[in-house]
Amino acid sequence: MCGRYASSRDPADLVVEFEIDAGNVKESVQGLPDNYNVAPTDEVIAVVERKNREVPDEVVRKLTTVKWGLVPSWAKDTSIGSRLINARMETVAEKPAFKKAFAVRRCILPADGYYEWYTAEEKVNGKAVKQPYFIRPADGGVLAMAGLYEIWRNKAVADPDKDEAWLWTCTVLTTTATDDLGRIHDRMPLLVEPDRYDAWLNPLSSDPDELLELLVPAAPGRLEAYAVSKAVSSVKNNGPHLVDPLPPDGTDPIDKPEEPEEITLF
Repeated sequence: MCGRYASSRDPADLVVEFEIDAGNVKESVQGLPDNYNVAPTDEVIAVVERKNREVPDEVVRKLTTVKWGLVPSWAKDTSIGSRLINARMETVAEKPAFKKAFAVRRCILPADGYYEWYTAEEKVNGKAVKQPYFIRPADGGVLAMAGLYEIWRNKAVADPDKDEAWLWTCTVLTTTATDDLGRIHDRMPLLVEPDRYDAWLNPLSSDPDELLELLVPAAPGRLEAYAVSKAVSSVKNNGPHLVDPLPPDGTDPIDKPEEPEEITLF
């Protein structure tokens, strides 16, 4: 699965990467802070394409914000979202929670990389040791994760023209991990390659077989993985230090005892 990731790209860079008109960047994108520990229910950046109501068969690409954890349009409340952060490629076209979104509401979720936890055989105090790894493009580029989005009507808000009347949410599509990453975790996010951005985002395309053919796991060597501090395991921790690799000796900063405060005697 994909349960945490890092997102710190400048919106201006994403506009170039995904060929978006600067006028189609939602204001909330500019106000979203860098997040090196994105967790379910957080607001995240998404690339979407919407039909142009004024021009038939024309679509507009936008950079917007959505909440991570998909809430289907038919849901009675939003609590289901925390359980729908991932959609399995193998069943996404049939599952009631994802079927409609897969057909017409696909998106790309840009990331620096994502975290996975490797469960070691060794145990400490009877508990398995889980070592977090950060997995990112080896070339330092954007990780374009395949996603779906939904729009849920909040009936507690009577006026449909108010922003709070609608909740935009998303989920990350996953597949079986490639051999080089499967040793860490058996699942990984599906990626959308640049030459397939247009086809994947186009809401006018809905053939499930054609859509599934657009998605591929990362090619061998495309991603790199390295161990990071267990500090990322707590959503309370954030900052660029979370994606720093552990030193060669494997010492985790979070395990180091704090230096005693130096007291000067007069």
